[in-house]
Amino acid sequence: MSCSVAVCNSPVFSPSSSLFCNKASILSSPQESLSLTLSHRKSQTSSPSSPSTTVSSPKSPFRLRFQKPPSGFAPAPLSFGSESVSASSPPGGVLKRKRPTRLDIPIGVAGFVGPISSAAAAVAATPREESREVEREGDGYSVYCKRGRREAMEDRFSAITNLHGDRKQAIFGVYDGHGGVKAAEFAAKNLDKNIVEEVVGLRDESEIADAVKHGYLTTDAAFLNEKDVKGGSCCVTAMVSEGNLVVSNAGDCRAVMSVGGVAKALSSDHRPSRDDERKRIETTGGYVDTFHGVWRIQGSLAVSRGIGDAQLKQWVIAEPETKISRIEQDHEFLILASDGLWDKVSNQEAVDIARPFCLGTEKPLLLAACKKLVDLSASRGSSDDISVMLIPLRQFI
Repeated sequence: MSCSVAVCNSPVFSPSSSLFCNKASILSSPQESLSLTLSHRKSQTSSPSSPSTTVSSPKSPFRLRFQKPPSGFAPAPLSFGSESVSASSPPGGVLKRKRPTRLDIPIGVAGFVGPISSAAAAVAATPREESREVEREGDGYSVYCKRGRREAMEDRFSAITNLHGDRKQAIFGVYDGHGGVKAAEFAAKNLDKNIVEEVVGLRDESEIADAVKHGYLTTDAAFLNEKDVKGGSCCVTAMVSEGNLVVSNAGDCRAVMSVGGVAKALSSDHRPSRDDERKRIETTGGYVDTFHGVWRIQGSLAVSRGIGDAQLKQWVIAEPETKISRIEQDHEFLILASDGLWDKVSNQEAVDIARPFCLGTEKPLLLAACKKLVDLSASRGSSDDISVMLIPLRQFI
């Protein structure tokens, strides 16, 4: 016996919960076995007040298929946690089912590229962390990351200060992985140094923008050449050099600057809902549709640019958008954050909350400001990983 069942509204396939689970749920009986195919989707949280909209697709990846095993074959043992329970009948012909042991799901391991500062601008990986939260207070910046409802933290960050022995030069990044942690980890270890290598010695803005683009594309190509390539990552980077602030992004990580208390976005999210991004995707043979109110490429990914995503590389490009500005006295601080923050907190709201911690105190309380923003997003129902980095800008003038 075989049948196919299309599943649209089951909470098992909610875009905010299922994409990042690496444990397969195995349901079985002596007569039937269940196989589940699920294409990875980037987690997106739509507004609870907005109605859910589902556009069906002939290539829908959601299917449950029941298959009757061939006669003469006994079902395989069922695995529950660290123990196995056999589902085969004893010699007497009476099936005795043992109550399964409690399934313990371990806390995911989250590794980060952390705050290493040196004249040589080296970046070293910090020890992997078991905690749901990671915080760093670095040389002129702070960052706080909180895991969402996934098994493992997929956000990463990087920071290199004192570039070329100059305290007024630095580069920072926040990376939001999807479909696993590999792409975000790779980007955190390689993207910033690839950008620095390309930009060295350049002064013209157009040349700098091209150099940053080459840094992103080089990182993407190197990751795709890795073994067992899986998943992708959104990225936002901010480089300070010669009094210039160079902000680039690919995906929906965002950079927001406080200019005299007024929020100014320095990046634009790359999502299929953007008219220019949708047109680019459709022109190259792809399609964009909605699932529960979230626009997706090929019915799968909810971002249109990033590092990795090999199976969608024709449409999910790694080319960043770059904005270059001169740092002025009223440029107070920069917020780099993953969409776990921006899906629940507006640009101006983030600036209003962080500003009292960053200004008017003898010592800026940057880490406290990061935590305040993360906790606000979580209190509003964000189930995503949330990473927030704060960087005072006047130190670079």
